[in-house]
Amino acid sequence: MREPNFFIVGAPKAGTTSLYHYLDQHPDIYMSPIKEPSHFSYEVHSENLEPGIRMRAMELEKNVRDYIHGPMEHKLPGGVVTEWSDYVQLFAAATTQRAVGEASVTYLGSKSAPGAIASRFPHARILMVLRSPVERAFSQYLHFVSDGLVTQTFRDYVRSSLRRSGGGRGIHEPFLEMGFYAEQVQHYLEHFPREQIRIWFYEETKGHPREFMREVLEFLEVDSTFSPDTSKRHHQPHITRMIKLSQALRRLGLWQMFKRITPAPFKPFVRNAVYRPTGSVTMELADRRLMLDLYRSDIHRLESILNRDLGTWLT
Repeated sequence: MREPNFFIVGAPKAGTTSLYHYLDQHPDIYMSPIKEPSHFSYEVHSENLEPGIRMRAMELEKNVRDYIHGPMEHKLPGGVVTEWSDYVQLFAAATTQRAVGEASVTYLGSKSAPGAIASRFPHARILMVLRSPVERAFSQYLHFVSDGLVTQTFRDYVRSSLRRSGGGRGIHEPFLEMGFYAEQVQHYLEHFPREQIRIWFYEETKGHPREFMREVLEFLEVDSTFSPDTSKRHHQPHITRMIKLSQALRRLGLWQMFKRITPAPFKPFVRNAVYRPTGSVTMELADRRLMLDLYRSDIHRLESILNRDLGTWLT
């Protein structure tokens, strides 16, 4: 039975889904069929969630177990795998690939994951992609809006998250906490040798995808001349023009029905009519100032840990 020897641990909304799919194209890399099994993040196991979402989480965990004990013919974007025997089964199909890994972004902010991974796989390589915490938070907010989970303005949602901090995991927590990277990075540095950890910055990788992939492949010690197709960006948010209406349709079960019955030739026209253009929703200046005030001291702390200037995150 093969076991993972590298982990993409985050950050959330920093291109890790795209990285997972790019690495999955490499002939000498095996990626878990569940992109985010989150096995070592005990905080996201159902028994540790707030009561309002616990029952749904338990149901999803059962669905994941059924998937693992089936043929696993298609890949899943995520699903919490709680049992060790189920987790190792994710890698049963790996054969001679040199690099075997998974990509659970919950690991970066998890207090349990660094030590738990290190105890099982002390020689594993840890990959991180960090993104401006301000932009990361706004991107996640857009995804919540896209998924119909949030209808508040960004400012109201941030304020709600600040009020509910410490109330248990849900859509408000750890929304803001995910951007406090300094302690998160420090935890991994305390459990792994520095040479087993590689950190990239989203703003740089986005502009130079080929160079980024070459560096990742070199770090994993596989053929770095392999050039995956990086033309597609994965897990992009789609913001509807009528947020409250779309959420009401989701609650009634009509949203997916309309998507299914729309004839294929008309789908591009419907998408243009229903969704706002990508990148058209931007953060207001006052909101940016609020977020910078929240993260400024942590960014400076991260600068000291990494011995790197992160001034571009503070503008």
